[in-house]
Amino acid sequence: MSKYNFSAMPDAQGYFGEYGGQIIPPELQAVMNDIDRAYEEIRQTPEFQQELKTLFADYIGRPSPIFHARRLSNKLGGAQIFLKREDLNHTGAHKINHCLGEALLAKYMGKTKVIAETGAGQHGVALATACALVGIPCEIHMGQVDIEKEHPNVVKMKILGCDLIPVTRGTATLKDAVDSAFEEYLKDPQNFIYAIGSVVGPHPFPKMVRDFQSIIGAEAREQFLSRFNALPDYLVACVGGGCNAIGLFTAFLEDEAVQLIGVEPGGKGLDTGLHSATMTLGKPSSLHGMKCYVLETEDGEPMPVHSIASGLDYPGVGPQHCYLKDLGRAQYETATDQECLDAFMTLSRVEGIIPALESSHAVAWAIRNAPKLSPETRILVNISGRGDKDADYVANLLGL
Repeated sequence: MSKYNFSAMPDAQGYFGEYGGQIIPPELQAVMNDIDRAYEEIRQTPEFQQELKTLFADYIGRPSPIFHARRLSNKLGGAQIFLKREDLNHTGAHKINHCLGEALLAKYMGKTKVIAETGAGQHGVALATACALVGIPCEIHMGQVDIEKEHPNVVKMKILGCDLIPVTRGTATLKDAVDSAFEEYLKDPQNFIYAIGSVVGPHPFPKMVRDFQSIIGAEAREQFLSRFNALPDYLVACVGGGCNAIGLFTAFLEDEAVQLIGVEPGGKGLDTGLHSATMTLGKPSSLHGMKCYVLETEDGEPMPVHSIASGLDYPGVGPQHCYLKDLGRAQYETATDQECLDAFMTLSRVEGIIPALESSHAVAWAIRNAPKLSPETRILVNISGRGDKDADYVANLLGL
């Protein structure tokens, strides 16, 4: 019997332990509570469940397979590495899982526009795709720095018909895109819906996005039990906001023998200030309507953060991850930009799989740790997205 019980998380106020909640003005709390009520009502209906199930299968292409990376495992020695292939989903990443859910929710609620931020562009592409499918206008805010790094995804968003808003304020990256999108949402929260791109923000979004993403771990658990009659020894996923990781972890939270590893960006080194290691070096504070670990300046402002992966350069993290860290149920470690690049190239050339730079952080952890573990050990790495969007950037960086 597990000593953990996560079934009641979050509580009615949206808290995971001391993290989460709604740190927003009362009038906005009322809007968020309306979304929560609609979500809890709609998600129980057979019509919503059937439509989402059908789209997961016939539109996204679920279940995503688990691949045994034999050549990589043999090259490293030690543990056997398996990959959960979210990169094979329609649109190329895990983001489509919750974007379809949020777009359907917007349709059922009669909203007139869906607004969101994006970092690497995967959430933007997925949401633009989902909104095209259900016929709702879509507006995506993206930092100018990320627009220049992630050109393929920018083009896809425009082709799909979304209104792309460049954000030039601050560091012109993910945190600034969130601020910009939220300001637009506040102009008409009754008719607009903000489709948050991760398990962050005010309640109910960390819960909603987790629920939609939990299909990853539910599938993986069933696939592993069917194949090995056993569970993985380690689950490994990159963490920025943390939605792909919580999606993988959720089905295994009460399996104490399964070790949960979140890998966040060490950037150019933890001693340089050029990183996004929120869980490693941050402290409890508030950001974007929630209480969570935050990287802050001495003045208490969110710190400018850095990662080679645009989808991970965020100074906060999902509240459930913060709770899991404090509880000791999950461990959070780092991988540097260089380790990430090395992992990107290694997986590409050894297994013929080009991972997203975000996912490459998790691959880097497996490459670093597999040789230390026994051959009977099984590591399951979430390949949260494919690296098409990063190919030109990496090629220029490495002079390929």
